[in-house]
Amino acid sequence: MIEIKNLHKSFGTKKVLNGINLTIPDGVTYCIIGRSGCGKSVLIKNIVGLLEPDQGEVIIDGYNIHNLERKELFKIREKFGFVFQGSALFDSYTVFENVVIGLYERGIRNQKTLKSEAIRVLTAVGLLPDPEEVGEAAFQNEWKILKDKMPSDLSGGMKKRVGVARALVGKPSYIFYDEPTTGLDPITSEQVDNLIASLAKKLSITSVIITHDLFSVVKIANYVALLEDGNLHFNGDVKQLCYSNDPIVLEFLERYKTKVI
Repeated sequence: MIEIKNLHKSFGTKKVLNGINLTIPDGVTYCIIGRSGCGKSVLIKNIVGLLEPDQGEVIIDGYNIHNLERKELFKIREKFGFVFQGSALFDSYTVFENVVIGLYERGIRNQKTLKSEAIRVLTAVGLLPDPEEVGEAAFQNEWKILKDKMPSDLSGGMKKRVGVARALVGKPSYIFYDEPTTGLDPITSEQVDNLIASLAKKLSITSVIITHDLFSVVKIANYVALLEDGNLHFNGDVKQLCYSNDPIVLEFLERYKTKVI
């Protein structure tokens, strides 16, 4: 469980987070929405320990992560997977190398282990078929072709899936998505939404998603938090969001021109 208590963060004289209180239970999909500059990315960076709050606490599985020693923080981070907005694949690395880089950085060098984990996560995101359905020979051929592809060989949707696969390596408890459907066409966006929902259900993983895509919110979220000027303005389920009469919620929905009911 993630508990955020009275979280404040400023950069110089600019107040970005103003006393955020939010609890994210295990196994749910939580979307964090709000207009650009409202503090969404800063909030996520505080949760994963990339930024230090000026005041307040981030407690993950009972640990205040900002009180941990560096080694302890890295251990907690092994529970995290992060999917970047532009996938952030390394251009000079193959698909296989991109996927297992986190394990490699942890000192894991056993090629059998790396291959097994890469196959597991690439199958989970639908880039490899089920060997029981296609047969072992066909599966190994698909694996041989995919593992050596470079990012430049991949479509936008495939890059996103590789990014998600990389985040799933090591079986994290929490996965964070930064604008997962930005820049994708509607069909690919829907495929990514379906993937996020499927993984959340199949792996019982806690998903925290920064997004402006309200179609995605309605499709995949259990709960929604709306930030406004560094404050947690709305926190509730999707139905409460859809039927809210709050002026700021209505303005946000109208701004992104989405009919969500």
